[in-house]
Amino acid sequence: MTIGGAPEGGGGVPKKKQRVGSNSQLSSTRAVIDSSFPDGTLTEGSHKSPTLRRSSSVPCGGGGEFNDSATADVILRLHLDDHRSSFDSFGTSSESVPVPVPVPVPDDESDVQIHLHSHFLRRSKYFATLLSDRWQQHNDDDSPQIHRLNLGVPPTPDSIKDYLSVLQLLYTDDFSTSINSVVTALALLPIALELLFEDCIKACVKFLEAVPWSEDEERKILNLIPFLSNEESKELLTRISPVKNDSSEEMLHGLIFSAIHNHPNMAFAKAFVAKLLRDFSSRESVRRVLDKVFEKSLKVVKESLEEYSSPNFRGDHNETEAIQRLNLHSAMTNGKHLLWLVERMIELRVADTAVRAWSEQASFTADLQRAFRDDAWRNIAPSLPAVVLRCTSRLASAVATGNILAARQVRMKLVKDWLPVLIVCKDNISPMCANHKSLCLELEDTFLRIISTLPMADAQELLQQCLSFSTRNVEDCPHLVTAFTTWFRRANRSLPVDEFRQ
Repeated sequence: MTIGGAPEGGGGVPKKKQRVGSNSQLSSTRAVIDSSFPDGTLTEGSHKSPTLRRSSSVPCGGGGEFNDSATADVILRLHLDDHRSSFDSFGTSSESVPVPVPVPVPDDESDVQIHLHSHFLRRSKYFATLLSDRWQQHNDDDSPQIHRLNLGVPPTPDSIKDYLSVLQLLYTDDFSTSINSVVTALALLPIALELLFEDCIKACVKFLEAVPWSEDEERKILNLIPFLSNEESKELLTRISPVKNDSSEEMLHGLIFSAIHNHPNMAFAKAFVAKLLRDFSSRESVRRVLDKVFEKSLKVVKESLEEYSSPNFRGDHNETEAIQRLNLHSAMTNGKHLLWLVERMIELRVADTAVRAWSEQASFTADLQRAFRDDAWRNIAPSLPAVVLRCTSRLASAVATGNILAARQVRMKLVKDWLPVLIVCKDNISPMCANHKSLCLELEDTFLRIISTLPMADAQELLQQCLSFSTRNVEDCPHLVTAFTTWFRRANRSLPVDEFRQ
């Protein structure tokens, strides 16, 4: 799964479209008024009308009930029209949608007739226009006028049922019992938009705003938004449109900070945030966020060590010792956070800035050497040397393996500044546990491999500082033997330099 990607079909919210376009059927042959039958009878060959159960809803005004042939003044024929496109552009679902009052429509029913009332139909601006004087054909006598309307619907599953649902809602002011799921709202809303049934539109939008959506439902709602007014879509847009362009980066920054500083289940939170970072769609956004958090964490560690190594306060011995303990503990705690950040940056191949920053820490490494020559860290922060060496080892290994392509100057300074810290740790940690010994050997080997990538003069200077890697038994330090053997082989090689320069 990719996190942080743009919505399907683009990346922004679709542009608004005029709702008046839904009235295009007014001039079409699919919606015709025929008042030539004052008694309400249908012509021979007219289509059958299914048995529809009348709505028990309380009318919003006037008389009559849904599909009441005794009082109806409108006969509406709904039929599937192959020339009409489906509402895919609105994002409707093909799932079956429950109607407010059960209206039995056979599965193979593609043509139904229902008896309606004009005063209810006028709640829809579409029908109000059809029934206006401009479109009506008046009877010559004063007999009651029956309007016959034909309305073609898209040939999609359950389209007849969905239209019947919306038509029944014209007879009620209570939409809550009918619009009770996202599937229902998404099925009825496009029809309400087509018929310009404002009350139904508002009810559907109100329901959609208040409930969760699946990813597919959200896509459909995005397709619907252009057909809604600004006021209607405002609440929906606040859920799916970021307020600021950098909202994703701000969220990632907050999650990382919370995972490494505030969350009680830190290990679980870190694992979850690590997955979010791996799955995030924009690697550059991840890079910027991790660089920012790395810079802040490194600053805290440096300031803590600086305060510990060079205290600038006066007080009694107990107060001084307490402050020193706090500084050392802060350096260790934030050093662990720094190590987690370094591992994430290397994993995602965005540690370039971290390597450059780590290679420019002459004052920081000097403070570390002073701290590790003192015995206080053994009781206060015994794991501090290992944390610092692991950060260095991870970054140096990424450089040595080519995970990070560091410039020659960066490679040289990385070894030059951090090699003395490694030497001090080896000299002052005794007895050395197996894990710490393995870590030191790993970092030794990594530094020697980086030195092999440097010019001969730089390599000569740094290799002389690596004699502390030697052991009582020469066979126990093959990495050091290999490094010097390589250097001397290169130094003793005679090359036709002038020919290479040409």
